[in-house]
Amino acid sequence: MKPIFLYLSIFWLATISACSSNLYRSTNRSYKKQVKNYAKLLREYPVKDSSGLLFADIWVGTTNFTMRRPNFVVIHHTAQDSCGQTLRTFTLPRTAVSAHYVICRDGTVHHMLNDLLRAHHAGVSKWGNATDLNSMSIGIEIDNNGSEPFTEAQMNSLLQLLDRLKRAYNIPQANFIGHADVAPGRKVDPSRFFSWHLLADKGFGFWFDTTNVDVPIDFNALQALRIVGYNINKPDIAIQSYKIHFVPHDTTNVINDTDKKILFDLMRKYQ
Repeated sequence: MKPIFLYLSIFWLATISACSSNLYRSTNRSYKKQVKNYAKLLREYPVKDSSGLLFADIWVGTTNFTMRRPNFVVIHHTAQDSCGQTLRTFTLPRTAVSAHYVICRDGTVHHMLNDLLRAHHAGVSKWGNATDLNSMSIGIEIDNNGSEPFTEAQMNSLLQLLDRLKRAYNIPQANFIGHADVAPGRKVDPSRFFSWHLLADKGFGFWFDTTNVDVPIDFNALQALRIVGYNINKPDIAIQSYKIHFVPHDTTNVINDTDKKILFDLMRKYQ
């Protein structure tokens, strides 16, 4: 009896340990339940409603359709103190915020939401003619409080992830952007510590080269910002977001001669 009792005790302890180590067992169940409900909704064919339209007596479903696919990637920093804190924030219903991916300081990647589902990460946003970036983008949060450098492990994981996403969804090079870009004035992430130059060198977003750039006398810097993608309804905050991304050492909201060269070159790449 003793060996059997011993084996049962070990099994029981292992089971308890496994259950206690998964802090997100409850929220994972909630995720699966929500996905199941959406799947049920998708299985329902279009039905008549009360809009007063003259619907046909029979339903004819098209055979030509696919899932909607993301066309942008929006990069954030978490503005929190740990990866665990961010994971908790994204698993509390009352916060109503989320992201598809969270990258911890050691490079560990949490894939929190299917890429084809809509995360709540960008909020009120605009980039070029695109509004509601949540509905057409993948959100990536990097564990960083906003006032510190990003780790090498994080950047390596990010580059690998971006490469996979770019190939999987054929995302254009111009469509890798930051939260500050799409929500100028409201957001500043992923902060001035983030290396957009590194990403551009790998094909994720564009960078500038002002070598031999001659700016026309009638060059309109604000219109160049608009062509790049920025919402210029409030010029000062548009300039601020541009500098967070492309000239992080400059904290002013003034377009100088160097900025004009940068924007002229960027405009040619983004238009």
